[in-house]
Amino acid sequence: MKTALASAQALVISDYDKGVVTPRILAEVLPAAYGRLPVLIDPKIRNFDSYRPATLVTPNHHEALRLANLEEDSDASLQTAARMIRARLGCDAVLITRGDRGMVMFEGERDPVHVATAAREVYDVTGAGDTVIATLAAALAAGASLTEAAVLANQAAGIVVGKLGTATASAEEVLASIQ
Repeated sequence: MKTALASAQALVISDYDKGVVTPRILAEVLPAAYGRLPVLIDPKIRNFDSYRPATLVTPNHHEALRLANLEEDSDASLQTAARMIRARLGCDAVLITRGDRGMVMFEGERDPVHVATAAREVYDVTGAGDTVIATLAAALAAGASLTEAAVLANQAAGIVVGKLGTATASAEEVLASIQ
């Protein structure tokens, strides 16, 4: 593990709640990577308190509200949820994905940054979350700010959901969608 981390540019933990990502593994990997490279977590509730330290945690709006024990899916509730998640994990930022309502970034003491959805027509949302976290990781590894990375991730997800089945977004497609 430490050999792989030594040459990595980012670390992505995408927890599918299948028993592979365990608190023991997280306790080994996250401290070894954090501070040296971006650490991004796509969380599940079961392991939530083990996702520390992390640069960015990316729950969807349902997960964020559940973690904060809130019901109303509003901007105010999501801001409260993000504050609670950041306090609970000590992570640098929280990006809450909101499906057709885009995403919202909560970083430090800054005002939330809303990123409107980039999808034009939605055919299949399979893999959208994976596209978001992969694009975030690639952008952060290349030196983008968290907000810049979120904008790119949103564009990539908009491309992917506009395709049938499990799909990818090429760098060329993402760049063309911005221009």
